[in-house]
Amino acid sequence: MTPALFADLPRELIEQFDESGSETVSFSPAASGQRVSTADYTQSLSALAARPEEAVALYVHLPFCPVRCLYCACHTTITHDGERIDRYLDTLEREMDLVTARLGRGRTLTQLHLGGGTPNYLTDSQLIRLMEMVGERFHLGPDTATNIECNPRRASASQLELLKGLGFTGVSFGIQDLDVRVQHAIGRVNSLGLVRDVCTTARETGFECISLDLVYGLPNQTLASFESTLERIIEINPDRIRVFGYSHHPASRPHQYAIETACLPGADEKLALLHSAVRCFTESGYTWIGLDCFVRDGDELADAQAAGRLRHTALGYTCAPTQHLLAFGASSLGEVDGTFVQNEPNVDAWRKAIEDGRFPILWGHKLNAADQRRHRAIAHLLCNLELPASLMSGLAGDAERLARCAAQGLIELTDKGLKVTHRGRYFLRSLCSQHEPNLAWSNHHWGEPQTSGSQTS
Repeated sequence: MTPALFADLPRELIEQFDESGSETVSFSPAASGQRVSTADYTQSLSALAARPEEAVALYVHLPFCPVRCLYCACHTTITHDGERIDRYLDTLEREMDLVTARLGRGRTLTQLHLGGGTPNYLTDSQLIRLMEMVGERFHLGPDTATNIECNPRRASASQLELLKGLGFTGVSFGIQDLDVRVQHAIGRVNSLGLVRDVCTTARETGFECISLDLVYGLPNQTLASFESTLERIIEINPDRIRVFGYSHHPASRPHQYAIETACLPGADEKLALLHSAVRCFTESGYTWIGLDCFVRDGDELADAQAAGRLRHTALGYTCAPTQHLLAFGASSLGEVDGTFVQNEPNVDAWRKAIEDGRFPILWGHKLNAADQRRHRAIAHLLCNLELPASLMSGLAGDAERLARCAAQGLIELTDKGLKVTHRGRYFLRSLCSQHEPNLAWSNHHWGEPQTSGSQTS
């Protein structure tokens, strides 16, 4: 049963919450109707090359996993062939060369994020090689936030030592849920003892930011079982916690057919699960960021949100001063000089394009002036939960929709602009996405980025 906070919500709004997935930007060919060409992307890289003082963020997608989790919404490749991963790294290096040939080498990185898939499925030598590839082409300074997503079952003490030695400052562990019935239903088992031990080891190894990912709306998940998981996570005391909604779409993710639909929580129950996470974490000293991120008081994301300077990219929430995100690997998302791109999700198609000397772009969108105004307005609303009157022009033509949101108690409209209400925060994703015609919001998997946020895989 949903709490009293949502007692008078119309049914269609609760159903919309259930279908809205997780808070990650993806690109929709049907929405944008536009294919960004190699010439378009080259032009954007060349424009950025002319401004060498501007730093960039970098995302590398590593799609490989030893087994497939049944809830997963990522573009993943199940393999036990190490040579296949080596070939992927060969192609990844060529893709980096395609970009740096236009951008130049030595550009300073504000962020580096390895997402997947399971990045820590790579061997020690493969991880070392990957970081050498990045280091030869970009500058990782003392202020670069470096984060890697890890499966806790594969994160040995020696691997964590290696990752710290390679320069990683943050690590994200995909936990999803600690209830045994839920874990068996989704095919991802992590004992409480293992999770506690790997977090302790990461802390002792010297990682500055330890993040745990949870998913609500999973099969066999109940309010009581989820609250038990929340209590155990709080005892572990991670620096950051992300709580994503499960989106069940077996038609496009056939492995999800193995999940019994009858065991899934309904829309009301999912809303109650998220509400429980908000209550438990905020009462335990965490600050609620956006919709699905919780950080310790004093975290830079909390300070940035309070000061109205939080930002959002395809990596998620960040304080980094750049909007440029270079993305490498199959299915990765990037943004360079106002041009959004998404790589081919199919590894073979991605490789073929690179071998032909082309950027492996599937879809993208180049923002025009009106797009830029709208994008700035939505990003500010998403990050800072308010929109000053000076940015309201970005939502020109949306008066009727905004009035409806105000009537539902999701926002407050004044002469000074608009502000998201406490109730509205639970619908922040759908509230923002419905105003962004060229961007769709798709489900994020469950360990993606983290010191700053996340990529769709």
